[in-house]
Amino acid sequence: MQIPFERIVQDHGLAVLRVCRALLDEHRAQDAWSETFLAALKAYPDLPDDANVQAWLATIAHRKAIDELRKNPSEVLAEVLPETEAGQVGRPEARIMDGELWQAVKALPQKQRFVLAYRYLGGLSYAQISQILSGSEAAARRAGSDGIKNLRAHWKHAQMLEELS
Repeated sequence: MQIPFERIVQDHGLAVLRVCRALLDEHRAQDAWSETFLAALKAYPDLPDDANVQAWLATIAHRKAIDELRKNPSEVLAEVLPETEAGQVGRPEARIMDGELWQAVKALPQKQRFVLAYRYLGGLSYAQISQILSGSEAAARRAGSDGIKNLRAHWKHAQMLEELS
């Protein structure tokens, strides 16, 4: 028996939003989030009971984000600044550092950016990421490794990445 769809939204909504935010600006990410759950609601009755719901939702979110990008290909994305941690609210240096990190992430090749977003924001395994991106698990691991390596080389606050790895 499947759990209620409302519970799926509660359990996985934040992870789906993180995946969307990694690929889109805030407004478009919210649109993609909504579209993801509308599409998921329609397909949910046919989902096998043993399916990995988080990976399934991340796949839908990835496709909806791409659809959103295709709607306005000439539109330049607004600068994306993530929300700061509660203890850093109002600290300008924290917002500057966050902005610099997002700029460094945006400069990565697309596959590296997607793998890092799915791994660190979406919490997916490399096996799940390889299914979403239609590649091998080894290729996903390599793209993630190369993405972290590029961030370490080009972001001036790279010592913070040591904590993530």
